[in-house]
Amino acid sequence: MAPRKKKAQISVYLDPTTMGLLADYAARRDQPQSLIAEAAIASFLSPDAAEQREATIAKRLDQLDRRMTRLERDLSISVETLAVFVRFWLATTPALPEPAAQAARAKAAERYEAFVAALGRRLAKGPWLAQEIAEDGDAAKA
Repeated sequence: MAPRKKKAQISVYLDPTTMGLLADYAARRDQPQSLIAEAAIASFLSPDAAEQREATIAKRLDQLDRRMTRLERDLSISVETLAVFVRFWLATTPALPEPAAQAARAKAAERYEAFVAALGRRLAKGPWLAQEIAEDGDAAKA
């Protein structure tokens, strides 16, 4: 067995915040602080550290791009769904005569307030209707 090389000792001054972070990290990992500091310094001085950071950033940007693409798709579907519904509703709902229209407007205001309240409760508790529809579709496929 080859003899173990003795490590060199240095003194480092850390601000209290950094020292606290180091102590917490070492405690969570159940590792000595010196081992954590040595690994951090080695990583910092590594010639490929910049390439590793760039690869990590590129990976995260790709993930964000995919999420944004899905959000744009979902938003487009939602807008199109609303547009189709409004067009269908306008095409199939006859206009009311004026005396009935006034009563309908009053009732519509009341119903709209109830709708907004129900929507607020629904958004606060979840799951959203779109999630339920997707789950129902998945259950139907199975």
